[in-house]
Amino acid sequence: MSCYAAFSCLLVSVILQNVTPKSHSQPWQCERPKSPSHMNSFLWTIKRDPPSYLFGTIHVPYTRVWDFIPENSKKAFQLSSNVFFELDLTDPYTITALTSCQLLPRGESLQKLLPRELYRRLKSHLDYIKHMMPHWMTPDQRGKGLYADYLFNAIAGNWERKRSVWVMLMVNSLTEADIRSRGVPVLDLYLAQEAERLRKRTGAVERVEEQCHPLNGLNFSQVREASPWKRQGRE
Repeated sequence: MSCYAAFSCLLVSVILQNVTPKSHSQPWQCERPKSPSHMNSFLWTIKRDPPSYLFGTIHVPYTRVWDFIPENSKKAFQLSSNVFFELDLTDPYTITALTSCQLLPRGESLQKLLPRELYRRLKSHLDYIKHMMPHWMTPDQRGKGLYADYLFNAIAGNWERKRSVWVMLMVNSLTEADIRSRGVPVLDLYLAQEAERLRKRTGAVERVEEQCHPLNGLNFSQVREASPWKRQGRE
């Protein structure tokens, strides 16, 4: 059996209809369904012998959504001997390639490319995040040896050398709720780790370049239209 966990957009487009906004310091939470029969499985079956499955994932800590994944989806994963993901996040090459593709060409930096006022606002906001991060860290994170300086550098280190679209995505993830959940694998990675632990055959349906090139092809105006930079900024 094959369980393909590839189409992130399928789960995102559905699950956002069932979230209730909280304060900025709290993550959005799904409303708990009245019964298992009310839960959308986000699972598609390809009728063949043996069957294959398509399962939509979302890039958030798995603990936020695991209780809302119905048993039929979990059972399909358990029964499948082959599991293919969007990208192989357990492969060191994937992580290295993702990091490299985010960088600007040699000799360029955001300070040279961004309007002066926007660059100032961005730098000021990241300074604020760095200042606040120690207050956002949880005792559990500290107990595991995860500290604010290390975490900030892991997420935002070398940000001036990154392309604007990746900096936008980075800034969007630097919220108190997201920082508090760092150290918990996102759903894709958790399933990949479980697949390896259960000795399933794993693979990927995309290459890093297939994800990076479309994003890197966006010009600055397109990135700015899609970002909170257009109207917001910490003064």
